[in-house]
Amino acid sequence: MKTENSYDFAVIGGGSAGYAAARTATELGLKTVVIDCAEELGGLCILRGCMPSKTLIESANRYLTLKRASEFGLRASGLEVRRGEIHERKLRLIEDFASYRRGQLEKGAFDLVRGRAAFVSPDEVEVELRDGGTRRVAAHTFLVATGSVNSIPDVPGLAESGYVGSDEVLDARELPESLIVLGGGPIALELAHFHHALDVPTTVIQRSAHVLSGQDPEMATVLEEALRAGGMDLRTGTRLLRVERREGGGVEVHFEHEGREQCVAAAQLLCALGRRPAVEGLGLEQAGVNMEKGVPAIDSRQRTSQGHIFAAGDACGPYEVVHLAIEQGEAAARNAAVRLRGGGDEKMEEMDYRLKLFAMFTHPEFASVGLTPDEARAAGHDVRVATYPFDDHGKSMVMGETHGCVQLIADAADGRLLGGAVVGPAASDLIHEVVVAMHFRSTAAQFASIPHYHPTLSEIWTYPAEDLM
Repeated sequence: MKTENSYDFAVIGGGSAGYAAARTATELGLKTVVIDCAEELGGLCILRGCMPSKTLIESANRYLTLKRASEFGLRASGLEVRRGEIHERKLRLIEDFASYRRGQLEKGAFDLVRGRAAFVSPDEVEVELRDGGTRRVAAHTFLVATGSVNSIPDVPGLAESGYVGSDEVLDARELPESLIVLGGGPIALELAHFHHALDVPTTVIQRSAHVLSGQDPEMATVLEEALRAGGMDLRTGTRLLRVERREGGGVEVHFEHEGREQCVAAAQLLCALGRRPAVEGLGLEQAGVNMEKGVPAIDSRQRTSQGHIFAAGDACGPYEVVHLAIEQGEAAARNAAVRLRGGGDEKMEEMDYRLKLFAMFTHPEFASVGLTPDEARAAGHDVRVATYPFDDHGKSMVMGETHGCVQLIADAADGRLLGGAVVGPAASDLIHEVVVAMHFRSTAAQFASIPHYHPTLSEIWTYPAEDLM
């Protein structure tokens, strides 16, 4: 088959990482093409991830506020959840976001090819076009930015249970009568919160000892206590045994907890046990790319074992968050330009995961930055940790949002901030104070010296910072 085009930089995948890389590459003067096989342009974040889930959660949070009106001397009557109208609002917003991204991709200073790409050699891909036929595209450098797909575990009966994934939940126009959620990560807990807030009896079954298994166990425990206090049925430290369909509809999940078999039943089962890179069928083996546990192995410059093939975003990890995917894509594009212009490693930029920012939009929210105490100790730091609760903080008490606390971690030797975490109101916004401080390598004393207006949620950081001084 004849190769129709040759490019400096070919991007496989038009999501957040891929678009950011293509835009950066064209700004650097590289002849660039984006190859995307999705039925709808826009990427995971806009179409099936961050934006639709947060839109739904916003409706749930407003409903929670209305239900609590009497606590504030108010009366709200006739409250009604209209799932169909919540869905329609989501569709309007997502179409707005997606249409903007489509315009960026279709009218960008790079070529756009709609089809599924697979490497046939280290320097060439064959594209199965969405409108029929095939074509080959050659490039001097490539970026794999194909995102991720749901990871489904091998649990007896799960495949036959009629479970739903996050895509189906985000597109639903009706609420289930009751829900079981498998998983304790951000997707599982956010969708559990959405349903629970809208009065759907919700049970979460988590395999590890705590939810958010990569986070600090003490802060995870604070979140678990808050979720349980809000009425969510949260089971941790379990081992899934089997899933069974019930006569008359619904499912049963059988699991082991503390050596005993237990069973919970619900009308619907959501499987949210994580995601895996969407790299099957890409022909990475034909391109000579080394894989580690099904993931393209990359170095700190986003290069695979084939130095001209880069990867970014969920397709390679190590963290499945959009802002890092964008940073990785941009770094890969700049490093590709360095390679094409004869530069070596010393001229390429490396990714810095020191901040490792994370947020989750439950109620209360959870957010973190930097190292956990255990990670800091493992890295050789003599660690000091300070916390302060929201139930002793004026603004959060006024708001009636008193679950949770803030945590700061510092190096005992020089006072430098190493990490922070929040379980509480507006955690996803509050964490950015610590992000800015850590970005500029602030000490706890410098952080404590920053003026804070009273009364605000933000001033809660001054208390642990003063303790660490």
